[in-house]
Amino acid sequence: MPESPNQNRVFRFGTYELDAGTGELRKDGKTRPRIQGQPLEILLHLLDHPSEVVTREELRQRLWPADTFVDYDHSLNTAVNKLREALNDSADNPRFIQTIPRRGYRFVAPVETIDGAQGSANPEGPRKPVAAPTINSEAHTSMLSDPRELPQTSRPVVRFLFSLIQVMYFCFYVISLASVHRVDAFLSRELQHPAWVFIPLLVTASVGIPIRLYLLTAALFGYSGLTSRFLKLFPALFLLDELWALSPFLAIDQIGAGLALAATAALLYVPFSQRSLLLMGESNPKHG
Repeated sequence: MPESPNQNRVFRFGTYELDAGTGELRKDGKTRPRIQGQPLEILLHLLDHPSEVVTREELRQRLWPADTFVDYDHSLNTAVNKLREALNDSADNPRFIQTIPRRGYRFVAPVETIDGAQGSANPEGPRKPVAAPTINSEAHTSMLSDPRELPQTSRPVVRFLFSLIQVMYFCFYVISLASVHRVDAFLSRELQHPAWVFIPLLVTASVGIPIRLYLLTAALFGYSGLTSRFLKLFPALFLLDELWALSPFLAIDQIGAGLALAATAALLYVPFSQRSLLLMGESNPKHG
């Protein structure tokens, strides 16, 4: 990570004061938790360019070398969310950091800089916004959706659809546990070693219920860190969801083999749809 050019400066904005060299943040003269790492680098870059649009590509170049392989969009969104939490800021009603959809961010509060070496104050007046430079990013080869390729979707729609998916999985788990004797009888009839399927089914359903309740409540109440938390859980949830994509075959006597196969094929895609939904919400002007 490059060294900041403002190591000897103190920035004042709103009721806050930031020591660029130490990352120490003060509000109304009272010390708050220190800002470090990527959130600090982002804040310093924004404070260097008040009222200007700082593109996501500029921040990528500052935070990660060109040969670094990282989920840049997710990491940047997480760092910005942490920075907003430190400043008690909001993406919906920004006092400091405004999201510019599909471009980057802008620091909207007046900034005053103090040179630590000379002790002189230098108020920074609003600067004329500059056009974002052309982004010549490399083509992504990931099989998963790139957030920059997804359409913008309103947060209420994303939260509603994401909540429906969580309710669907929650119902799968509850119905399976409620019909545990019937499921046991079905597996005993169809499989030579039913315990190999029956025990994982019970364990994953028991684990899945609290996870789905957490994701459901986070979506319903608009938890600001939902996307970053979900992306961290995604590898484990992917395995869990792909396993439960086979659940329609537990009802093969009632719905038939064809419908069970079709339902399984659809459920195999659902984990990817959850990820895409949340990332579509991230690109919305009213979100992170």
